[in-house]
Amino acid sequence: MTDNEKNNNVVDESVEIIEPETSEETTSDTPEVSEEETQEVSELDKLKQENEELDDKILRLQAEIANMRRINSRERSEAAKFRSQNLASSLLEVIDNLERALQTETTSEDGEALKKGVEMVHNQFKYAFEKEKIETIDPLNEEFDPNFHQAVSVMPVGEGQESNHVIQVLQKGYRIDNRVIRPAMVIVSE
Repeated sequence: MTDNEKNNNVVDESVEIIEPETSEETTSDTPEVSEEETQEVSELDKLKQENEELDDKILRLQAEIANMRRINSRERSEAAKFRSQNLASSLLEVIDNLERALQTETTSEDGEALKKGVEMVHNQFKYAFEKEKIETIDPLNEEFDPNFHQAVSVMPVGEGQESNHVIQVLQKGYRIDNRVIRPAMVIVSE
């Protein structure tokens, strides 16, 4: 062998061919996401969705509570406004009897004194009713209104009277803020 051939051999032996290693890890521009990370992301999405649902429920419950408060407040004001209705209904017969007693004629001093006492009691009743905003319905010569009057009889129209008007009040009616406690019993012209 010549020297040249020896050198070629040496070169051949010293050159080692390196092949690229192939492994599962490859370097690319998009990183691969592990299965663990995917589960964490899906759990995070679930938690966000649950949080949004709970926020929605909270808003709805707050609105419902506000509605309940408003309704409760309105009902309390209505109850306060009409709290005296039941008592007034019970006392209407008493005031009617006092008014009948005041219509009687008296001839003696004792009768006049008694009538004066009845008048004082009647005035106290009227004052108490006014204080509770209980108004009298006394519709003489007014047009008949079935919301406030109860017709017990009908009479033909007389001179100077109009049709469908109250010509006589048999019993006064009472109301609280347009809520009728008792309608007025009336006779109406036809």
